[in-house]
Amino acid sequence: MSWAYRHLLDVENLSSDEIDALLDRASEMRGFLDRNEDQGALLRGEHVALLFAEASTRTRLSFEIAAHRLGADTYLLDRASSSMTKGETFTDTVRNLDAIGFTMLVVRHHRTGAPWVAARHFRGHVVNAGDGWHAHPTQALLDLFTLRRAWGGSPDALRGRKIVIVGDILHSRVAGSNIWSLTQAGADVWLCGPRPWVRGFDQLARSLPSDRRLSVTDDLQSALDGADAVMGLRVQKERMAGGLSAAEYRDRYQINSERFARAKPGALYLHPGPINEGVEVTREVCLGPRSLVLEQARNGVPIRMAVLSLIAETGSAAGLSQTSATRLSQTSEATRDLSSAIR
Repeated sequence: MSWAYRHLLDVENLSSDEIDALLDRASEMRGFLDRNEDQGALLRGEHVALLFAEASTRTRLSFEIAAHRLGADTYLLDRASSSMTKGETFTDTVRNLDAIGFTMLVVRHHRTGAPWVAARHFRGHVVNAGDGWHAHPTQALLDLFTLRRAWGGSPDALRGRKIVIVGDILHSRVAGSNIWSLTQAGADVWLCGPRPWVRGFDQLARSLPSDRRLSVTDDLQSALDGADAVMGLRVQKERMAGGLSAAEYRDRYQINSERFARAKPGALYLHPGPINEGVEVTREVCLGPRSLVLEQARNGVPIRMAVLSLIAETGSAAGLSQTSATRLSQTSEATRDLSSAIR
């Protein structure tokens, strides 16, 4: 099928067929990268602004490499070296980037909804590289891609698999996007963490369509029993107010070899990074033979190559599908009012 989206703001508005199309393109890109074949014609002439108002390593670098491998020119804007430190609003920054002639905008921002604001003021293509506690669509897509490859590569590879996400669920944009993409792929997803960090997700589980399976627990043992894959999340100290100490979390929720053994034989371990080694997970697990952590890092570039190349094919004005247009116009209240709040 053809790709119909001008922007990639979240995974929630993507159908299974659309995700399959994107992962198929990512598989092609992974093959090109493994063979060191040039794909420099696909984005030749595109000018990609990387607007990162929040620190990043893997996401920023993989977007930059992806754009370069496709032939685009990239320009990094971080908050410290931009006019945002002088009082320029986020909206004005986006408008100016549009006026200068950038054709693609990759946004990472600490405020929920920033990419949606950017999409209202930027005539080219906007990609969400992570916004607040809300969404991280390309991370969810690369996690799905990584698991699918590990389990044979078919679109049904995750169907019926038990996948456990452990850690600070409440403050994790990665968890938010993965919940949607993994349940859509047919996985039986379990969220596990201290009760304050899974607050509200019971209601989310009840609100999902009946064909999606999501369970929530603060009992690590029951979560790990029979798991096909375990995904750790960073204990995000900079985003927490209260909660467990690192030592208390380690004692109750750290994934070590003994606890990991409760999962199925051959179960896989993932983590989006950065990892607090010795807190969320031990070195033996995160660097062990069943860890996909480095494979996730490798797959960041082909996934982002796939995203950039597919949205570029829609054209800057005509490619916004009705579903995407609806998603932009019916954002949450927190998102809708950010054009004046984000700076």
